[in-house]
Amino acid sequence: MTPSDPHGTSGDASPAAHVSPLEQALHAARALVLADLVAREVAEADVVSLVEESVAQRRWWVEQWPEGSAYLAGLVAQDVQDALLERYGRWPLCPVCGSGAPHALEVEPELGPDPHWVCTKAGVKVAAVGALGAATGGGAAES
Repeated sequence: MTPSDPHGTSGDASPAAHVSPLEQALHAARALVLADLVAREVAEADVVSLVEESVAQRRWWVEQWPEGSAYLAGLVAQDVQDALLERYGRWPLCPVCGSGAPHALEVEPELGPDPHWVCTKAGVKVAAVGALGAATGGGAAES
């Protein structure tokens, strides 16, 4: 702040300029997983809390290994998937296989950049993490 700029709003200092790359990666991972939860209509408050718990835990992890920031979206998706399985059942259910027992998609690679939801039964990529709605027509309720 200066006398000519009492609110500190001049210059190139946008709010994004003050957010660290680590925080940007965490927010991006959170947004991608939330998009998939919304697309499959399971983004209730208690489920969103699972995302927040994962992001908090992964914050410590990526602080220890900053090079792992590219892996955050896949890891948060896996964390939420595991937590949902323990509490509610499989998520997200495979939209590819129309017959047989319902089964969940898996995140691949397990530890790597550019994670996707994959049906291992059919051997196909269904969608990138964060893009389940576009790949499945959005809004398919699962319980």
